[in-house]
Amino acid sequence: MKVEIWSDIACPWCYVGKARFEKALAAFPHRDQVEVVHRSFELDPGRAKGDVQPVLAMLTKKYGMSAAQAQAGEENLGAQAAAEGLEYRTRDRDHGNTFDMHRLLHLAKERGRQDELIQILYRANFAEERSVFSEGDERLVELAVAAGLEAEEARTVLADPTAYADEVRADEREAAELGANGVPFFVLDRTYGVSGAQPAEVFTQALTQAWGERSPLTLIDEGGAQACGPDGCAVPQQ
Repeated sequence: MKVEIWSDIACPWCYVGKARFEKALAAFPHRDQVEVVHRSFELDPGRAKGDVQPVLAMLTKKYGMSAAQAQAGEENLGAQAAAEGLEYRTRDRDHGNTFDMHRLLHLAKERGRQDELIQILYRANFAEERSVFSEGDERLVELAVAAGLEAEEARTVLADPTAYADEVRADEREAAELGANGVPFFVLDRTYGVSGAQPAEVFTQALTQAWGERSPLTLIDEGGAQACGPDGCAVPQQ
């Protein structure tokens, strides 16, 4: 079974939702037969690469809330994250463009290190003091290396704005086609969609239902066709 997760590194509910999903997945009896793929979704695609601002300033401007309301929301998110065993800095975080991170995640997918990189990026953005937005490409290279990627390969991707850009845009178009207008958005076997950072119990139910309703293989066998098996290949006798 394949589970695709549309998310953005700047999305705190994606950080929390991933932990809740993984809690359900860890207890799922068929865990070893579930493939998880992370898909790209930008919450702020129009933001320029160098346009970095404090999270609270972004929230007050974008949603028209007061600074006190924005801070209260961050405190609530911190509590939600802590309940899942995650660290979350409720003050002095910043916000910026995540396109380059998504491009690196597509590189990481090709190298079999996608889940490692997305978790490292989440932690760097939400739990660590150093910014993932304002320190330049070398900060992202450092995080890519921590996830098991080659430094020079990561630098090459970041230096070329077209590298994996089509893959990111394709993910975003597909999200729109599937009706996802927010993240996290989980798609199970292209049959069930789960929107938002649902409780682990909801993910457990979705995994169980999607697994149970997988279409069985329809076998077409007219009989007499030659095939190879564990005991070798039968050779027709003259």
